[in-house]
Amino acid sequence: MAETLPAETETGESHSGAAGADADPNVDLDDFGLFDPAVQQCPHAYYAKMQQDAPVFEAAMPGSELFLITRYDDVVEVVRDTDTFSSEFDTSGYISTELAERMAELYRSEGGYPRVRTMLTADPPAHTRFRRLISKAFTPKVIADLEPTIRDITAGLIDEMLTESADGAALDFVEAFAVPLPVTVIAKALNVPDDRLADFKRWSDASIAGIGTNISIEERLDAEREVIEYQKYFAHQLEIRKTSPQDDLLTNLLNARVNRDEDGIDDAEVSEAPLTMAEMLSIIQQLLVAGNETTTKMLTEMMRLLGEHPAEWEALRADPARARSVVEETLRLSTPTQGMFRVVRHDTTVAGVDIPAGSRVVVMYSAANRDPDMFDEPQSFCPEREGATSHLAFGRGIHFCVGAALSRLEGKVALEELTSRLSSFELDAANTFEYHPSFMLRGLKRLDVHLTAA
Repeated sequence: MAETLPAETETGESHSGAAGADADPNVDLDDFGLFDPAVQQCPHAYYAKMQQDAPVFEAAMPGSELFLITRYDDVVEVVRDTDTFSSEFDTSGYISTELAERMAELYRSEGGYPRVRTMLTADPPAHTRFRRLISKAFTPKVIADLEPTIRDITAGLIDEMLTESADGAALDFVEAFAVPLPVTVIAKALNVPDDRLADFKRWSDASIAGIGTNISIEERLDAEREVIEYQKYFAHQLEIRKTSPQDDLLTNLLNARVNRDEDGIDDAEVSEAPLTMAEMLSIIQQLLVAGNETTTKMLTEMMRLLGEHPAEWEALRADPARARSVVEETLRLSTPTQGMFRVVRHDTTVAGVDIPAGSRVVVMYSAANRDPDMFDEPQSFCPEREGATSHLAFGRGIHFCVGAALSRLEGKVALEELTSRLSSFELDAANTFEYHPSFMLRGLKRLDVHLTAA
C-alpha cells in the first residue's frame, strides 16, 4: 500500500503525449488500493497513470473482478451501453453472505420496507418508468420555485457565519454553510419541518455509510437501523398525504402516473403502475442523498478553490455572472461522486481489454474529468475554459443525475450571495484538507476559513 502520494498538482505526460496531466512517472500502480487512506486522500496521480498505462485497470475488491474505467471516451461508451453494462448493483459494491443475511433479519425484525431497485440501480424498462415518474414530480418548475428559498437560507447562513466570526476567529465552512444549505433546501422540497433537520442529516449520512468505504458489518448494520428509521418517518408522511394531499414533492410522487401513449413511450414493457411504498421510499432516499451530500462536497471544494485562487474570487465579485462557470469548473475538478458501479452482462472489450461477464466495473467520472485528451491542463482551475459543461460530475446518459439542476442552482446562488456579502476570505493556515475515506464520494471533512464582511 502506498505510504506517500505525489502532490495533486504535479504534472506528467498524458496518454496522448500532451503535457499537463496529473500523471507522475514515479507513481507505481502496484501501490494502488481502493481503500488505502493515502490513495483516497489524493487519487488523481494514480488515475492519470491508469489513463496513460492501464485505462482499464483491474483493482482488488471482494466479491468478483473489479475494473476501473478511467478515460473520458471509454467512460461515456460504458454508461451509454446499457445492454452490456447493467446498473443493477448494490451501491456499496459488494455485500457478503453474512451481511446479506443479517440485513434481511434486521429489516424483518425492525419492520423495515424491502430494498428495491429504482432509479440509480435499475435498468430499462424499469428505469424508464421510475425516471418518467420522478420527472413528473420533481419538475423544472419545482426546482425554479425553490430559488427564493435557497437565497433566503443562504443569506441567513452567511449572516450567522459573520456573527460567529466577528472576532476574526476561523470557522468551519463545512459545518456552518456547506452542510446546512443543501440539507435545508432538500428538506424544504420534501416538506420536512425544521425540528427534524438533524434527523434528516443523520439519515442521509447513514444512507451513504457503506458507499466506497470499508466499514465493518456492525457499522453497516447500525447505519441500516438509521435507514429503517428514515423509512418509517417518510412512510407515515406519505400515508398522511393519501387522504390530505399537500403542495409538495411527496404528494407529487403519490400522484405521478405513467401513460405510455401520452408520454410517448413505445416500450410496452414499461409499467403504468403507480409507485409502491417501497419504491417511493427508495426514490426519496436517493433524492435525500443526491440533494445534499454531493452538493455539500461541491460547495466546500468551491470555497477551497477560490481561496487558493484569489484572483478568481475578485473576478467573480466584479462579475457575478461568472458564477455559473465557477460552479461548472468546480464540479469538474471536485467530482463529488467519483465513480459509479456497473455489472457486465456478457463478455465484452473496452480499450482493448477483455472483461468477462459477471465482472463489476467502476466508471471513474473523477478520472474522466481530468483526461488531458478532453480538457487542456486538466489539473488547473480555469472557470472560463471551453467545454466546461462537458464534465461528467453528474454522469451521462439515462442515469444523468436528476438533481443536477438543483445542485447547480444552489452553487450559483451561494456564490452570488457570498460575493455580495463578503469582501474577502482566507483559508486558515492550519487546514489539513483531509477528505472523507471513500473512493466513491469524495469531500473535505472540514474547511476552516476567515471571513471579512463587505
